[in-house]
Amino acid sequence: MKRRCFIQRTAACCTAIVVLLLTNQTRAEDWPRWRGVRGDGTWQAPPLPERWPKGGLKQTWRQPIGGGYAGVSVVGGRVYTMDRQKEPAEVERVVCFDAATGKSLWTHSYPVAYGDMAYGSGPRAQPTEYDGRVYTLGTQGHACCLDAAAGHVLWSVDTVKQLGARIPEWGLAASPFLWRDRVVLHIGAADGCLVALDRNSGQVIWRSGVDPAGYATPILVDSPTGEQLIAWTPEHIVGIDPSDGREEWSVPYKVTYGVSIATPIYQQGLVFVAGYWQGSKAIRLGPARNDAGLAWEDTKLLRGLMSQPLYRDGHVYLLDKQFGLTCFELATGTKKWDDKNEMTPRGRNPQAELVWLNDSDRAIILNAEGELILARLTPEGYHEQSRTKIIGPTWAHPAFAGRHVYARDDSELVCVELPVADGATPASRPSK
Repeated sequence: MKRRCFIQRTAACCTAIVVLLLTNQTRAEDWPRWRGVRGDGTWQAPPLPERWPKGGLKQTWRQPIGGGYAGVSVVGGRVYTMDRQKEPAEVERVVCFDAATGKSLWTHSYPVAYGDMAYGSGPRAQPTEYDGRVYTLGTQGHACCLDAAAGHVLWSVDTVKQLGARIPEWGLAASPFLWRDRVVLHIGAADGCLVALDRNSGQVIWRSGVDPAGYATPILVDSPTGEQLIAWTPEHIVGIDPSDGREEWSVPYKVTYGVSIATPIYQQGLVFVAGYWQGSKAIRLGPARNDAGLAWEDTKLLRGLMSQPLYRDGHVYLLDKQFGLTCFELATGTKKWDDKNEMTPRGRNPQAELVWLNDSDRAIILNAEGELILARLTPEGYHEQSRTKIIGPTWAHPAFAGRHVYARDDSELVCVELPVADGATPASRPSK
């Protein structure tokens, strides 16, 4: 009898473990900030099939919103983005929806005046959620800290009036970056290209640099000498001590039209940035805090613009403005291949958001036409598996969370369900 009970308990325990493992396989992490949890365009995703279903993907819900290029963030069952409304008054809004149903949970708005700004449909910067708060930066310099659940304003700063922010030609676009007790804003003030505010009070902690504002979100890297904040302005690539804002090294890179857009990446001891007119630069960080020098540059074959590059296993995948998706060796800059604009159409401003799926060679991609693509990216080539249209033309970065993708264009925000691969157990809907 005791032996039978032991066997039954053991079998029940094993069954519970198997169910838990299968459930965990189909659950996936949230998308709290620019480029995901790690800020590098990777997503620990559920197992997805090799191809999308023949009828396309199931749309769970859709909501009308105003114009904008601001990306989407999803945390704890809530979806955040920003838009611009022109009637009855011109305002920017931070909007929050229930991730499962699309129900509007709260809205925070404030007046703006875009004037004749080119590409002026709406805000550019993606909201950043951290520790129950949402941090935002509007096109005209309005910075806010909001309660994530209710939308209450905890603090706000008009960075133009209060900090001297200088608005670039196409508006402020870098997302707020959180480090410890501070939020870093890329605002281009004459006495602070980057400014760190206390994340709880909004008070200035440090100011750094004198360059005008670019459009790239800073990144934090674990350099040979410890943590450094890397920023790309229209005039320099710089390394900053995040604790006090002290500039530790600087490499000149003056960019035509000020379009320092794509977020830098750091791998193999190299900081890599890519622009269109002046091409790519790789900067090697050395054993001293101020030791940084040009490792290589390319002005002909590796000219990215807006799309964020992806790194894996010594190679980078970059959307070149002329040749399309391009693969090259990070250590040397040696080009391996390009896809001849197969992934996304060639145009004046080609765009696609590339995200690695788990630790595989598979990527999920939203291109400028609003097509969601499954593909394998390897040093041997671009291998497309499937694509389906889920939204209108867009430059905004989507969010991936649970078993859903959240994407927006200038008129709506949609939630689309991702199917799981055969043999996997579907997880529940997004939870609060």
